Amino acid sequence: MIASESAARAFTASLCDGVAMERLEKLAALLVEENARQNLIARASVDSMWQRHIADSAQLLGYVSRETIAPWLDLGTGAGFPGLVIAAMRPAWKVHLVESRKRRIEWLEAACDALGLVNCMVEGERLEQVPTFAAGVISARAFAPMPRLLELAERFSTKETIWLLPKGRSATQDLQSLGKNQRSLFHVEHSVTDSEAGIIIGGPVQQQVRPEARQAAS
Repeated sequence: MIASESAARAFTASLCDGVAMERLEKLAALLVEENARQNLIARASVDSMWQRHIADSAQLLGYVSRETIAPWLDLGTGAGFPGLVIAAMRPAWKVHLVESRKRRIEWLEAACDALGLVNCMVEGERLEQVPTFAAGVISARAFAPMPRLLELAERFSTKETIWLLPKGRSATQDLQSLGKNQRSLFHVEHSVTDSEAGIIIGGPVQQQVRPEARQAAS
């Protein structure tokens, strides 16, 4: 269980290389600067940014093979969690960040430019207007309740798509809101950043969080 900023950094570092960590440090600094202009994250969480936001996003990589080539689709990415963190850690992957709010779109585009993330695309519109493509991973941290989320995102999903949906402390309850058939396609894993939070996971998960990553979180 990650209980400090130093532990969050160590956990994140176990999942990427030093160059990626430098990008994440820059991202954190940019986020603090921009948060003074617009409320990207709660001010109370700024001092625990690595634990609450960066490591919380990075843990999703433990469920996806490094050889993944299909695009990652992040719904309602907001300040860039988890999608921008994923793009910073895996810059060769195509990552689509869906966000419809103008100021958030401007922030995401500026952050991608500053970090040199040429494969990270900001879809600056509502998900309903985004052209359909086959996503390798679909993530959403705080996008919509499960029934609505699946209704909107189903057209991007194939039988190979991995769903990674951090739902905080409402994960089990949110999963129960689905019908029995849909519910059987998903399960809840505990978050390494909050013992009471969960991640709803679906699809052909290719690997579990690596042992060294678990150890870094303990």
